[in-house]
Amino acid sequence: MGEDVARTWFRTQAIGWVRRPAGPHDPGAFVDPWNECELEIARRWEDGLSGIEGFSHLVVIFYLDRADRRRVAGPLRAAEDAAGQPAVGFFTTRTSKRPNPIGIACPRLIRRDGNRLLVTGIDAWDGTPILDIKGYFPRDEGRPDATVPEWLETLWAGHDRERGTNPGS
Repeated sequence: MGEDVARTWFRTQAIGWVRRPAGPHDPGAFVDPWNECELEIARRWEDGLSGIEGFSHLVVIFYLDRADRRRVAGPLRAAEDAAGQPAVGFFTTRTSKRPNPIGIACPRLIRRDGNRLLVTGIDAWDGTPILDIKGYFPRDEGRPDATVPEWLETLWAGHDRERGTNPGS
């Protein structure tokens, strides 16, 4: 296959949109993932949400439509450009600048109202297209043996201190 993979294209469609009552709409602007927002699903897909309210969390795949696409890997950089962090490749981070700007989040489902899902824990701008939603299956998605690098633990601790939050609670 080699470089032919670069010529393979796929068609996708939005099934809905992230709706934030207020906040940033521009790439690069910080979106607090712990603020509540709505996932508005197109009416034609509403019946597909039947039973989703039985889940505490969802898996949401979305298209970062306003993010710049990465065309080459580029140089290694400190994660989040934070001083003292090791230089890493972009695949080890959650940067929005990717070859295929696809985002993934596992937000908490607060409630369903028809074709609208009120959630917390998704870092997407208002109007971001949603590609898919799945119920979060702890038996399948949860990996108790998973580990992360020390630099990521350090960044998370700093974010928690800045926000005064504990996302794990």
